[in-house]
Amino acid sequence: MTTQIEVEDLHLRLGSAKRGTHALDGVSLHVGQGERLGLVGESGAGKSTLLKVMMALLQPDSGAVRFRGKPLTDTDAIRELRRSAAMVFQDPRSSLDPRMSVGRAITEPLRSPVARRTTRQQRKDRLAKVMVDVGLEPDAACRFPHEFSGGQRQRIAIARALITDPDILFADEPVSALDVSVRAQVLNLLNDLVRERGLTMVFVSHDLGVVRHLCDTVAVMSRGRVVEQGRLTDVYRDPQHEVTRELLRAIPRIRLDDSTH
Repeated sequence: MTTQIEVEDLHLRLGSAKRGTHALDGVSLHVGQGERLGLVGESGAGKSTLLKVMMALLQPDSGAVRFRGKPLTDTDAIRELRRSAAMVFQDPRSSLDPRMSVGRAITEPLRSPVARRTTRQQRKDRLAKVMVDVGLEPDAACRFPHEFSGGQRQRIAIARALITDPDILFADEPVSALDVSVRAQVLNLLNDLVRERGLTMVFVSHDLGVVRHLCDTVAVMSRGRVVEQGRLTDVYRDPQHEVTRELLRAIPRIRLDDSTH
């Protein structure tokens, strides 16, 4: 399996020298092509911080992040990462501009300086296809985010992430802001899209139950460290760390469609 992202001995302190915290404390892991990695841990464990470093949105104090063998201190490597990866954020209400139509919001990444050049017709065609892919009517492209439910807004956010045909999808707690009644629908959709497109995925969650249905490997974090990692089936069946056992005991009873298993 070709390594896409490699993280080596990351350290990052946030805040002041006296009152700051070690957000990342010696984190090492790698993500292979086509792998679906779940980053799991309690609030404040360092999951989202690690995701931001992997996306070159934060710089570590020490350690290295490499994308396809190139360090993310290299401008060309960062540009390649930006072309190849996309992000789904936690709360679609804050990640979607309320003044921008849904169609404009979804196609906005195609206008990025690092995006591959597309014509107006290509953007229109891609928009129609990706809206259908996430279960939305293409005619809704002229509407605005406030006209949609929370679950529909997250579908819009997923469509925006997929519009550039990325190889890698980063997802930061993408269903935690949704009502329980629609979480399973969005998770099933995300699971199907990732499998159909053969995407590599890094999925952040505090819920091992959610990760179990979406990921094949897992890294459990606590206080800025990775305390356990491996194939999800092995970790789920025989957890070695108390933090992992606590997360397993806390799994809520959420049932996804059997078709996703």
